[in-house]
Amino acid sequence: MSIQKYVDDYIQLYETGQIKLNEERILLIQFIQRNITNNDQVYFNDDLIENCIAFGEKWYFPLTAFQKFLIAFVFLFWKKNNRVVFRKFLLMLGRGGGKNGLITVISNFLISELHGIEDYNISIVANSEEQAKTSVDEAYKCVKKHEVLQRAFKATLTKVVSKKTNSIFTFRTSNGGTKDGLRDGAVIFDEIHQYEDNKDVRVHISGLGKKPNPREFYIGTDGYVREGFLDKQKEKAMKVLKGEARWNSLFPFICKLDDESEANNPDLWEKANPMLCEPRSDYAQGLFDTIHEEYEELEDDPSNFEEFMTKRMNLPKVDLEKSVATWEEIEATNREMPELQHKECIGCLDFASIRDFAACGLLFRDEAENYIFKAHSFVRKEFVDKHYAYSKKTSDNVKNQKKVAPIREWEEQGLLSVIDAPTIDPRTIVQWFVEMREHYMIKKIVADNFRMEVLRPVFEEEGFEVEIIKNPRAIHSLLAPRIETAFANHQIIFGSNPMMRWYTNNILVVIDKRGNKEYQKKEPVKRKTDGFQAFVHGMYRADEISVGVDFFLDDIDF
Repeated sequence: MSIQKYVDDYIQLYETGQIKLNEERILLIQFIQRNITNNDQVYFNDDLIENCIAFGEKWYFPLTAFQKFLIAFVFLFWKKNNRVVFRKFLLMLGRGGGKNGLITVISNFLISELHGIEDYNISIVANSEEQAKTSVDEAYKCVKKHEVLQRAFKATLTKVVSKKTNSIFTFRTSNGGTKDGLRDGAVIFDEIHQYEDNKDVRVHISGLGKKPNPREFYIGTDGYVREGFLDKQKEKAMKVLKGEARWNSLFPFICKLDDESEANNPDLWEKANPMLCEPRSDYAQGLFDTIHEEYEELEDDPSNFEEFMTKRMNLPKVDLEKSVATWEEIEATNREMPELQHKECIGCLDFASIRDFAACGLLFRDEAENYIFKAHSFVRKEFVDKHYAYSKKTSDNVKNQKKVAPIREWEEQGLLSVIDAPTIDPRTIVQWFVEMREHYMIKKIVADNFRMEVLRPVFEEEGFEVEIIKNPRAIHSLLAPRIETAFANHQIIFGSNPMMRWYTNNILVVIDKRGNKEYQKKEPVKRKTDGFQAFVHGMYRADEISVGVDFFLDDIDF
């Protein structure tokens, strides 16, 4: 049975196999057929729909089937009072899917005389001014380009005003504290993945309802904030689609992959981005080519995987905490150390606690772009006795503790030194570097600022240059692409050092709401990470290491 021309067309594209839909959009079709198809209490205003589409295609760009489908529901009304059926719209598409372009068309039309409601002001809200003004800037440029539009609208860099209706299209940032009392007809919230709660949303929509047919549009791609505003909207969307909430409380149009594995099939990318459906426009083909290049680059730069899945495929990993590398990649560090005698290197250490572990290391590079890390750890006997049964020899509990970290075995291999003292003496750390200096050219010592008020004078007494990283967390996100790519390409060599592989496997990569990565511990006490953190400190200055140059005492002019 016919629903509405553009709605019928879109559903037919799916039913005839011309487009591929994800689960949420399949549920949306069923939702429409269940609640709207035979509902004699609602109607589509075809005049407004046709005028909006014609307006968009004449002044902006050709509209695709999914965009026309969405416009139809903007102008779905109750017969009894001519009020809009859907006040709230949730539009989620992969990056590049034309969300902002569609919103620009709809907004420009709604403030115009073609819509015909006076003072129907529209605000677009985002966390940053740059993002918020995207659609307003697009409308401004469109008006300035066409003389006919200049007779209908007055456009500046901050707002577009209809001369007939006096309606204003403008932008705001999401600093909700100063936005009380607005009299908008519609509000658009962009990049909603960044909202931690609905506090700012409530402020911006508080003025709605003072004009007829108020609308709220929530648009964006998924992000890294979990259990925030967007997750609650997605949860509500599923309840609406499954009939567990009032059917017209939200119109959800959610495009995403159904499963992570689908990212490996470009034919399925249109699930996340309907702009990629065949036949493609020049813009859509260019977008597809760009996404395909990004996908191919993941092989060499896997650190962008989360960004690709979240922003392009609109499918963030629910668990954004993960290991720094796969175990296979960590195992690949078990390669024979090249000859390092007299080679230049960066000394590095992590000395977060003087009562349990401290890790020292030397970072080298070679002509094959490998990062070679020679490491040694110092551990307190009392700590390893308590947590790893270092001194005990029997019982199942001891076996289990030794499985966590076989300290005595690693000691026998020369990978660590056990210190039987109340604390690890800073001079013990410095002395290790003094001994290493007899064999290698140590350019400088790099460490974070923790305990360095004690260590730095001792290092400088021995003639070492010391660089202190004042904000070690900040460098994690900076170095993550290089480190993860190096692991993926098997460019890291720890040699026969199972302790370094243990340190590395204990790392938890935590991604914050802005996509920044931080290297933390998977478990706070027994799964230590000191050696890996020392390696990170060395990587911070890896570019300063000369490659292919030997240093001998005879070369130095005393």
